Amino acid sequence: MDKVEAIDYKDVAKLRRFITERGKILPRRISGNCAKHQRQVTLAIKRARNIALLPFTAE
Repeated sequence: MDKVEAIDYKDVAKLRRFITERGKILPRRISGNCAKHQRQVTLAIKRARNIALLPFTAE
């Protein structure tokens, strides 16, 4: 994947690159993130799910 400059939970289009079509978070080996950025992406996706910007499962 491309480098991600800033990870924001409100940027749904950017976060959708890191989830599968079934709504699961992509693992590090697939997304190409380092451990620090993977934690940031995971936290942002979980925050976006909690405020209903992203679905928990596939639609």
